[in-house]
Amino acid sequence: MCNEGYTVGGVTHTFESVLDAIGGTPLIRLRRITAGLTTPVYLKAEFLNPGSSVKDRAALGMVLAAERDGSLRPGGVIVEGTSGNTGVGLTLIAAHRGYRAIVVVPDKSSPEKLAALRAYGAEVVVTTSAVPRDDPRHVSQLAARLARETPGGWLADQYDNPANPAAHFDTTGPEIWEQTGGRVTHFVAGIGTGGTVSGTGAYLKKAGGVRIVGADPATSVYGGGDGSPYFVESVGHYLHPQTVEDNWPLSYHRDVLDRIERIGDRESIGTVRALAREEGLLVGGSSGTAVAAALRIARELGPDDLVVVLAPDSGRAYLSKYFDDDWLLRTGFLESPEGPRVADALRSPAAPTAVPSTATVGEARAALGDGPALVVLPRATDATSWSLGDVVGSLTADALAGEPGDAPITAWIRPPLPTVGSGEPVSRVAPGPGPVAVVTDGRIVTVVAREHLG
Repeated sequence: MCNEGYTVGGVTHTFESVLDAIGGTPLIRLRRITAGLTTPVYLKAEFLNPGSSVKDRAALGMVLAAERDGSLRPGGVIVEGTSGNTGVGLTLIAAHRGYRAIVVVPDKSSPEKLAALRAYGAEVVVTTSAVPRDDPRHVSQLAARLARETPGGWLADQYDNPANPAAHFDTTGPEIWEQTGGRVTHFVAGIGTGGTVSGTGAYLKKAGGVRIVGADPATSVYGGGDGSPYFVESVGHYLHPQTVEDNWPLSYHRDVLDRIERIGDRESIGTVRALAREEGLLVGGSSGTAVAAALRIARELGPDDLVVVLAPDSGRAYLSKYFDDDWLLRTGFLESPEGPRVADALRSPAAPTAVPSTATVGEARAALGDGPALVVLPRATDATSWSLGDVVGSLTADALAGEPGDAPITAWIRPPLPTVGSGEPVSRVAPGPGPVAVVTDGRIVTVVAREHLG
């Protein structure tokens, strides 16, 4: 890595380029949200990297390795599929070293990330996130094709590139060890590509037997979830229901981890907001996932232990999401102080009903019963609530009236139902005909006629 321009102890130097400013981030002790804990918890402030995320480290490591082995040549084009942060890191490096950058991102990435990529000069290609990995529209497949078809194209391939975890073994791990004087006993980081927790964790285990904890969204498959969508970006592993074979990233070394903590979206988002308002730290949603896990771990420990938790990126990339009260109300993560709320207006709400997109009209009618509408999902499930990201459409009784029972429902599927957050004031619910889906924590919990909310 470059990093010849800093000293880990905190002494500031003049750097010869922006690349030398990557790494050397401080540890910041958490004070207010750790009240009552005897174990010190320090946050590794990776949002202070030039590109505002830990991914600058992996991006630099991958580019330098590619330059050494000749796969990225002068005048070449860096191509990557990413939720945003790795793309920013690669693009700022491309700007400095004279490369073009093409970045493929899923449509669920925050608008702030897209704006940052374009500001650095990237060609941004947005693709759908609601497809299995082997679909040509998937982020990874589209990026690989663009790299093949672009003269001088080089695919960074952060998920399977060994230079990703190696960058953290070489820099992040040694920094934490030195900054804590070898006192760190537990290291906590989110699992995304797996490079950060694997590389840093491997170094710290080798240096002093540090316990390594992965933080994972509750439904992510890494920690044993069902793979359904979640609302925290840049962490976890989503499994599309039509995926034939679920291949995990080669950058993720499962044997390095001693434990995985599963954190729900509400806890992650609540922790992120607490960090801003109680610690003065504006960090992203995956940082909330990691800090929530770190607090759980710290409650089990004593004063002789020391927890370091890595905060991957800045909250400035998520101002329109986790820090926007309107967004949180709409998605059911926040309760309005004004009443009555939607949840108050529901008396013994019925569990929503759903059918897979492969159902017949007869099966849909049977599932609908006397309900106002059905939710259409890509797969059969016995769950009692569903993530908004899993919903592919809706069905109503009038749409199915008179249709043959053995016909597939495909021709009668309508767009997903309008949604209202369970914590929204009833006064905010738009009047009009038709049912709405009520959402709590980003998941549909019931379907009701609008007049029942009056």
